[in-house]
Amino acid sequence: MVQLKDDERLDYLLAEDLRIIQSPSVFAFSLDAVLLAKFVYVPIQKGKIIDLCSGNGVIPLFLSTRTKGEITGVEIQERLYDMAKRSFQYNELDDRLQMIHGNINDMPQKLGMGKYDVVTCNPPYFPTPSKEEINENEHLAIARHEIFCTLEDAIRVSSQLVKQGGKVAFVHRPGRLLDMITLMRQYRLEPKKVQFVYPKQGKEANTLLVEAIKDGKADLKILPPLVVYHDDNEYTAEIKDILFGDKQ
Repeated sequence: MVQLKDDERLDYLLAEDLRIIQSPSVFAFSLDAVLLAKFVYVPIQKGKIIDLCSGNGVIPLFLSTRTKGEITGVEIQERLYDMAKRSFQYNELDDRLQMIHGNINDMPQKLGMGKYDVVTCNPPYFPTPSKEEINENEHLAIARHEIFCTLEDAIRVSSQLVKQGGKVAFVHRPGRLLDMITLMRQYRLEPKKVQFVYPKQGKEANTLLVEAIKDGKADLKILPPLVVYHDDNEYTAEIKDILFGDKQ
């Protein structure tokens, strides 16, 4: 059994046969997190993986089905950290998955430099607006806006945590592509793989996936586009496969 608090619910991660604790007023994961977890390379048998800005632990849960390695999530909001821990326990994965409650900027000093084979991050997308514009819900504001970490913070910390030759993967908005590539190269992360995600055919991309290698050689691959919806608002076959697997 799992203890649910306030308006929490226990949702299915269908393709993975897992459950996750979510809350409409605190945090519920988006498709972006699912896409990042499918996009990133992970070692199958062993290795150390760290997920920054983990929210309710959805990316570690997804990755747990792709690797037997150890996965650590880092989340600054205590409520989300607690939700993730309880989800790991419910799925009986707390022997391989752990959460750290803290600011990602403190992690290199706390955990050590160059200790991880893979780093993933779904960071806050938006610069911090004025107090009048920011979401009144503190949980959602922190998740969406660069209140506690900027894109540069996330890339710098990822570079410090990952081993030489290790991989770092981000999901963000396409408008930050040049910022991301510039910052990655500044911090010795060479972008190797990029994929754009489109809401529908004929629409502008609204999601960006980037994977880089620490001290890698320059050789960028642009993967085929990923389209989320058909014109009738039904998921495309690729997205159905990601979300539902063989349970379609």
